[in-house]
Order: sequence, then structure tokens, then C-alpha cells
Amino acid sequence: MFRDMRRKKQQLPEEDCARILHGEKRGALAVVGDEGYPYAIPINFWYDETENAIYFHCAREGHKIDALKADSKACFTAWTGGVREEGEWWFHVESVVAMGRAELVSPSEEARVLEKLRRLGSKYFPADELTEREISQYASRVQLVALHIEHLTGKHVREK
Repeated sequence: MFRDMRRKKQQLPEEDCARILHGEKRGALAVVGDEGYPYAIPINFWYDETENAIYFHCAREGHKIDALKADSKACFTAWTGGVREEGEWWFHVESVVAMGRAELVSPSEEARVLEKLRRLGSKYFPADELTEREISQYASRVQLVALHIEHLTGKHVREK
């Protein structure tokens, strides 16, 4: 169902894909939007390796939610900022592409929603108190989404 990577020498092992998903702060989520046009947006995310899922939150209405309700298939990409080796002008960049199906987590699953929002918040906020303050203010208005990964590939590229 999913294509193999064409340039296998550049393919990253799963543990490197996990390292990137744990370490990077942002990625791009792509869905099938209005009239079949692709719709890709940058998002903050948290990777749950035990569930093989990427979690993010958003408003309960809007283009992204409408698209996911119409077709749960989605693609998520995260990438490193790249590094230059000494004496080189080009960057070495690693990226991960995850394809899967999105689940709109029901607000009635309050324990799950709060746990995942805490994990997401701990990735971005410098202190747990700030995470808890945000959750107490906004949790009742957000939609938690789990992208259940069906296919994952990573790649190392020299941008030369």
C-alpha cells in the first residue's frame, strides 16, 4: 500500500525517526482539503512512541477538522534544522514522514485528553505550572487529535 523509499542508502533507521519526532518542536500536517486540494499546516506535536501515534490539538471547528472528518488519512512531516560539517557549505538534514489515520479524541475521554495535553505541554512549556494553567483555561475548548501511524520513513539528505 505504501511505497518503499527510492534512495535506500539515505533511509534512517526507526530509532533515528523516533529521535527526530521526540526532539523537533514543529512539523507539517497535510490533509485532503476542500475540493480535493491538499491542505498543509504547521503544528506543534507530541510523539507517543508506545502508541505509535502523533498527538496535537486544535480548535474544534475549522478547515483542518472539516478535512479530517471527511477523510481521516493524513501525512505528517518533521525535519531537523540541519548541520554543516566542518569545511562544507551544504547542510545535512534529516526528516521523517508519517502517514496514518487521524482520530478525533472524544472530549468524553477526559482522562486521556488531559494526559496527552500534559505530555504535549511538557514538551513546550518550561514549567508544569504553566502547562496546568493553560490546560485549566483552554482544555474544554480544544480538540485533541491522534494520528495513528501506519507507515513511517526517515531520510538523511546532504543539501548539495
